[in-house]
Amino acid sequence: MVSKFPILPQRVRRVPRQFSWIDQRLVREQYIDRLSHRAAALYLFLVTVGDAKGMSYYADTSIINRLSMNQTALDQAREELVQLGLIAWKKPLYQVLSLDHTPPPQRPAMSEAISLGEILKKAMGGMPITIIFGLFNIIHKFK
Repeated sequence: MVSKFPILPQRVRRVPRQFSWIDQRLVREQYIDRLSHRAAALYLFLVTVGDAKGMSYYADTSIINRLSMNQTALDQAREELVQLGLIAWKKPLYQVLSLDHTPPPQRPAMSEAISLGEILKKAMGGMPITIIFGLFNIIHKFK
């Protein structure tokens, strides 16, 4: 076992009065592998601002400004978190949910085929494939 010592002992974290935490199962149970960067940023924000029960009520405009995203990006990020069972949302309330329920569905095994369209759609943050190919065609015309 590796012995660990703080690199900057004067900067060791201390539990603040308004403590919040991120459950390590977010990584161990591979929830984080299924999140876009936007959804991960929103989750971090909600975990940070939530009370002891995980509750918070920030307006969309406040979240959009703090996380530098537009309304569509916020809507998509929020939907990702809801679909994975990480948060519940009923405007204007957010609740960061316990991870004590069944783990999220597993990623497809590498032996299972995934269409190029699905790969591109995921890479473009859920953008419909027709828009992706339209953008590709526009870019290609200017070469």
